[in-house]
Amino acid sequence: MNEYELLDSGHGRKLERFGKITLNRPCAQAVWNPSQPQAWKQADAFFTRKQGLEWRGRDKLPDSWIAQVNGVKMKLSTTDFGHLGVFPETRAMWNWIRDHISKASKRRNEPLNFLNLFAYSGGATLAAAQGGAHCCHVDASKGMVAWARENAKLNGLAEHPIRWIVDDVNKFLTREIKRGRRYDAILLDPPSFGRGKGGELYKIEHALLETLQLVQKVMSNQPCFVYLTSHTPGFTPIVLKNLIQQLLGNGQLDCGEMLLTGSENTFTVPSGTWARWEK
Repeated sequence: MNEYELLDSGHGRKLERFGKITLNRPCAQAVWNPSQPQAWKQADAFFTRKQGLEWRGRDKLPDSWIAQVNGVKMKLSTTDFGHLGVFPETRAMWNWIRDHISKASKRRNEPLNFLNLFAYSGGATLAAAQGGAHCCHVDASKGMVAWARENAKLNGLAEHPIRWIVDDVNKFLTREIKRGRRYDAILLDPPSFGRGKGGELYKIEHALLETLQLVQKVMSNQPCFVYLTSHTPGFTPIVLKNLIQQLLGNGQLDCGEMLLTGSENTFTVPSGTWARWEK
């Protein structure tokens, strides 16, 4: 089931439906004209960055609400930065992860160990859990990990084997290497700029290579896949593909853009990039 839809885009903005709530938010890529000008009148709230960060109509929205996005129930809430607790451009990836983990688990007759780094509110973690994986969810934000745990409860996965870790990713990986823990499937979505649990600075252009080198060392002897995504300008699909190919060699490689999608008549909006390696 899916309760997300891109309704229209244009003039630097996007109109999206999340369950019963329709929102009008900035979208720098949408440089074209809107296709359905009348549709924008249905927006329940409007977010702008023109004079600071501001929601208009936020007072009319519930504090939080639930929307099912590609089979995963997500608690959504308007944050001060304009985010909601889900990045819908990743939902096609959730389907891929769920499907591939399920098939690989059946082939091996045992659950895969899945590691989600910079894991945010847990959509991919829960999709992997739905596919049968034992999961490890790592994010430096205590609040986001708590949010992800709420989402696990919503999906009936509170008792599923998921380790919830609040930590700096590179420090966590270094400790996992020493502990001898290994993972069959790994997803990482590094931020352009972020802070670790202890205030550690993470800038993708300097820290990503180290992260990938550590990822290589926590891969199991029978790895299934490594999936790398990015919202950083300049980190094109080919850049990500080159990074994981250089690190992991010539497995099955693929790359592309993450997309916001709606009906057939709605322009698709690129929103980030991805690359993946399969054994």
